[in-house]
Amino acid sequence: MIATIVLDVGETIVRDDRYWSSWADWLEIPRHTLSALVGSVVAQGRDNADAVRLARPGIDLSAEYRAREAAGRGEMLDETDLYDDVRPALSELRRRGIRVVIAGNQTSRAGELLRALDLPADLIVTSGDWGVAKPRPEFFARVLEVARAAPEETVYVGDHPANDIFPAKAAGLRAAHLRRGPWGHLWADDPELVAAADWRIDSLTQLASIIAA
Repeated sequence: MIATIVLDVGETIVRDDRYWSSWADWLEIPRHTLSALVGSVVAQGRDNADAVRLARPGIDLSAEYRAREAAGRGEMLDETDLYDDVRPALSELRRRGIRVVIAGNQTSRAGELLRALDLPADLIVTSGDWGVAKPRPEFFARVLEVARAAPEETVYVGDHPANDIFPAKAAGLRAAHLRRGPWGHLWADDPELVAAADWRIDSLTQLASIIAA
């Protein structure tokens, strides 16, 4: 039986288009250039932030983040950033009595913005709120705490093999890999991922079928 579904944020709940476009504009480089760099680091299995480091070698990301906030060009999320299947999928899960948690690698500010959207979720938290990020085991220990269900009754949904699927399975959770965003598409047929994921989905609306089964 599945009692709780926990969802990643970036490229699971929200599109990352605005995030990368805002960084490109801040760095004063063409948006397609940074997009290409993101694709490059994804293909190499590197951290997304390395795209910014490639664009500006030696950059202090924390300092730049603070500078953007001070300039009024910091993080922003609204309804247009959500994937179309988010509200209907999450609403259906809650209608079926499933506890819905959103927990991903985002700042505390991103958590505030997400909570302001009044999504059909029981809890929305970020790595910034917790002070620990994926793929560290401590993050998934916190996931299990807020899931309020046994590991085998909890499903973690995400697009990123190394940050989502593998560490979730290592923590004893079940895992659904979402073919969405650069990571989700590029690594969807990786043999290790295929072997690890309990389910492989193309839309969050498919989660209702998983529950029914």
